[in-house]
Amino acid sequence: MTQQNPGQMIQPANALRLKVGGGRLGAIDPAAIAKAEAALKSLASNFAQWLADEITKLEAARQQVRAEGPTPEAMENLYLRAHDLKGLGTTYGYQLITRIAGSLCRMIDDKEKRTAAPLELVDAHIDAIKAAVRDDIKSDDHPVGSVLVEELERRVKAIAA
Repeated sequence: MTQQNPGQMIQPANALRLKVGGGRLGAIDPAAIAKAEAALKSLASNFAQWLADEITKLEAARQQVRAEGPTPEAMENLYLRAHDLKGLGTTYGYQLITRIAGSLCRMIDDKEKRTAAPLELVDAHIDAIKAAVRDDIKSDDHPVGSVLVEELERRVKAIAA
């Protein structure tokens, strides 16, 4: 009887592992982290202007809704502006804005129900974001920020029920 060749197993290189840690499982190059942190720190002086620009876009989206009514297009634009702030608020140093914008996004996330969102509550979210920047309330640890965001979230939860 002849013995058959069972084949050969070829193990491909794990390129991702090499990129994030040079083959050491879970290791990330500390120099790369330091370089990224330094780059972010060098951009920090621009954060206030970038945040102001994002809030201007959000306000423009609100004005579009007021002018056109809550059309699918106007509400989509509003949603996209809120979603941008949800992602950027913490980066810009305003964890509270991330949370408020997240609440607004939850309220208008469903495209089918978006046009029926209570505009007074939409306005309350946008006004809260603007007030957070105006009064330099960055965190929900702040007593006013905490009460404000919890009330907005409570109202969004109530209309979703």
